[in-house]
Amino acid sequence: MEFVTLNNGVEMPVLGFGVYQVTDLEECERSVSDALSTGYRLIDTASAYGNETAVGKAIKKSGIKREDIFLTTKLWVQDAGEGKTRNAFNKSLKNLGLEYIDLYLIHQPYGDIYGAWRDMEALLKEGLVRAIGVSNFESDRLIDLILHNEVKPAVNQIETHPFNQQIAAHDFMKENDVQQESWGPFAEGKHDIFTNALLAGIGKKYNKSVAQVILRWLIQRSIVVIPKSVKKERIEQNFDVFDFSLSGEDMDQIVSLDLKTSSFFDHRDPDMVKWLGTRKLT
Repeated sequence: MEFVTLNNGVEMPVLGFGVYQVTDLEECERSVSDALSTGYRLIDTASAYGNETAVGKAIKKSGIKREDIFLTTKLWVQDAGEGKTRNAFNKSLKNLGLEYIDLYLIHQPYGDIYGAWRDMEALLKEGLVRAIGVSNFESDRLIDLILHNEVKPAVNQIETHPFNQQIAAHDFMKENDVQQESWGPFAEGKHDIFTNALLAGIGKKYNKSVAQVILRWLIQRSIVVIPKSVKKERIEQNFDVFDFSLSGEDMDQIVSLDLKTSSFFDHRDPDMVKWLGTRKLT
C-alpha cells in the first residue's frame, strides 16, 4: 500500500474502499469484510449512507488491529452546527462501535458549516478524531473555511474521474496543503467509461482493466481514491494496481478526456442545494 501524509502528519492510504449506495446491510458487511481481507485498510462511509453499523461489524469481525484501519465517516447537512455536530458524531461513533474516527468530513458545503467546524476542531483536540476535512467544497468555499478557522481541512473529497479531472481544483488544493480525495472514480459507468477506447488501449499495454488504469492514474496524481464494488472479484481487481505505472505519455493522453464538468449534478444549482439541504436522515 502507498500512503499520503496529511497536513497534520497523519498517514492515509492512497487507495480505499467506499460503500456509497450499498444499502443492503448484509451485503455491505460482506463487501467490507471482503475488502479488508483483500488488503484494503481505508474504509469510507457516511451517516447519510445508512450503513455505518454494517461497516462497524465488518471491522470488528476482521480481527485487524484498530490502529491499522483508517475509517472515514461524514456529517450530514441537518446535523451541521455547534452542539448538533458533536451529537451526530457520537451517534456515528456508536453506530460504528468504535472509540475514535480517523477522518471526519463535512459531507456537503451547506448549513452551519462554521458551527460544525468548531465542534470538529474540538473533537480533534480531544483525540476523538485524527483528522478533519470536507467533501464537495468548491475552491472558494474551501479557502473561506481555511481563512476563518484555526484548523485547516486535511482532506477535500470531490468528484474526480477521467471526464471531470478537477485539474484547477487539484492545483489549488496542492497550493493550500489540502489532500484531494476522489469519489466516483469510475463516473458510475457514465460516458461508457469501461469501454472507452483510449483507456482500454492503455490498459492493454499493461494487461490491466480500464478500472485499474483509472485508479492508477488517480494514484499517480497523488489523489486518494475509494472505488466501490460488492463483487469480490472486482474488489480484488481494484486493489491490484501497485505493480505497474502509467507513462507520462499515458497520463497526457488521459487529459484529453476531461469534459471539465460534473457527470452528476452541480453543487451550486439552487434546486440541488435545496434538495440536499432539506433531505433528512431517517
